[in-house]
Amino acid sequence: MCRLNWEIYYLPVALVIWSSAAFIISFIIAVCNGHVVPFVPFISDTGTIPPESCVFGIMINFSAFLGAFTMSVRYKMLQTLNEANPSISSCENTTALVFGLLGCLGMFIVANFQETAVRSVHDIGALLTFGMGTIYLIFQTWISYKMLLLCNNRCEVLSKAVLTAVSVIAFIIMFTCYILSGQSKFNWDPTDKGYGYHVASAVCEWIVAFCFNFFFLTFIREFQKFTLSIKMEIIDDFQDELRIPILSGQR
Repeated sequence: MCRLNWEIYYLPVALVIWSSAAFIISFIIAVCNGHVVPFVPFISDTGTIPPESCVFGIMINFSAFLGAFTMSVRYKMLQTLNEANPSISSCENTTALVFGLLGCLGMFIVANFQETAVRSVHDIGALLTFGMGTIYLIFQTWISYKMLLLCNNRCEVLSKAVLTAVSVIAFIIMFTCYILSGQSKFNWDPTDKGYGYHVASAVCEWIVAFCFNFFFLTFIREFQKFTLSIKMEIIDDFQDELRIPILSGQR
């Protein structure tokens, strides 16, 4: 038997650092190559044209994987806590995980379907990412509030609540201004009709994205109380197969 123990508080740290790096590196490459204007492009605009699209795709795909893994560990952690001291329903925990994984699916779509290639699919991915991600934040804030006396303090819950509120407001403004801009285009000019709405939508998109990142940082203290263990054992049937050559050799 072999047992592996992992300190899981590294997960949200790695997720936040990697995701932030994905946004910033892609932005710098896109601006340096003159593919986007420095003044608040959409996040996906910075990952549309090579070479930044290659970097953006690889890094966002891995961010989506890290996000899904972190959410799954969070789900299991809450499930374990709830077995010892029931505070939330399993339905709430499962529903939160489903919304979170849908958000991660949206990230995969955004990373692999650039807006200039398949715009409709890209927009669906973006809506999944920010819409489902925001709902995930709402559920996790509510769950943390219900578990306040068990493993959270008021400061952590308040931080989650503030980040969630900002995300909800910014997401609504982002979506509304995107519709009001009236155009789905890559290169915008300040003289274009709806440019103001475009800028407002882009600003809110960056706000929502970094609210997501900061929200995962609030998981660190909770994750420090747990260790992820993986146990590997040889099943009985395989053990019998291993013994057969030994017995045959002895004969």
